[in-house]
Amino acid sequence: MLVLDRGQPRNAPAAAAHGFLTRDGTPPAELLWIAREQLVPYGVEVRPAPATGAQALPEQALEGFGVELEGGEVVRSRRLLLASGVRDLLPDVPGLRERWGCSVHHCPYCHGWEVRGEPIAVYARGERAFHLTVLLHHWSPDLVLLTDGRAGLTADQSHQLTSLGIEVIESAVERLDGPGEQLERVVFRGGDSLARSALFVGPGQEQQSTLPAQLGCVFTEDGIYVKTEPGGQTSVSGVYAASDMVGPLRQVAQAVAGGAFAAATLNNTLIFADAQRQAARITH
Repeated sequence: MLVLDRGQPRNAPAAAAHGFLTRDGTPPAELLWIAREQLVPYGVEVRPAPATGAQALPEQALEGFGVELEGGEVVRSRRLLLASGVRDLLPDVPGLRERWGCSVHHCPYCHGWEVRGEPIAVYARGERAFHLTVLLHHWSPDLVLLTDGRAGLTADQSHQLTSLGIEVIESAVERLDGPGEQLERVVFRGGDSLARSALFVGPGQEQQSTLPAQLGCVFTEDGIYVKTEPGGQTSVSGVYAASDMVGPLRQVAQAVAGGAFAAATLNNTLIFADAQRQAARITH
C-alpha cells in the first residue's frame, strides 16, 4: 500500500485540533506524525511526493490505475482512495489570512468552546451569515455580524437576529488588527473600529487536487464536492473518496471515520475480486 501525503493538511494553521476524542487539543502536525508512526507495523509506504495525474489503465493492461508523481514517476494501483480534501477560499481582507486558524476560524464546533464568552464577530453574508451567527450566539452573548456591504438577509432572518440581540454592521471592513496572530480589533473604512478577539468566516471551497476531475468523477450539484455512494465509491469504478472533499463536514473525527469506511469498502472489493479469480483458475 502506498500513501501519498505532502504533509500540508487543511488544518495546518491551527494550533490544535478539537473534537477528536482521545486526541483533543493535539497540534495537527503531531496528529500526522502519530498516524505515520502507526502505519509502520502494517508495511505501509508513505511518500511526500504529490500526485499530478491519474488515469485508468487500458483494458488490456493490468487492472487499476496509473498515477503520475511530481517528477514524472508513474506508479500503478488496483484501487485509488482520494482524500486530498478542499482548499478554503478566504475573504480578501488585510490581516485575515495571517490570523487564519489562530484567531480567525470557520467552525463553531471546532473552535467555539475555546473563545466562549469572548467578543466575537462573524464575517459573512446571506444564508451562510445567518446560519453561522445563530450557531455562535450559543457560545457567546457578545456577538456581531459584519457583512462588509449589503447583508443579503431576509426580513425573517433579520428579525431573528434582532430578537437574539445581535447587531448587523454593513460598513466596509478595511482590515483586521492585533498583535501577531491574535485579533484585537476590526477596522472599518473611515477609521472606526470594533474590539473583537475572534472572527468566524464562511469561506468558499475548491478541491485541493485535480485528480477527481482528471479521472472523470461526478461532482455534487454545487460543483464543489466529489459525489460518492455510501462507502466512498465515486462514479468511477475503483476510485473511492473520503474526507472533506466529499461534503461540508470538516472535523478530523469525521474525516477519519469516512476514510476508515471507504478503506474497508475498497478492501472488501479487492478480497472478493481475488477470490473470484482464484475460483476461475481452479475451474479452468
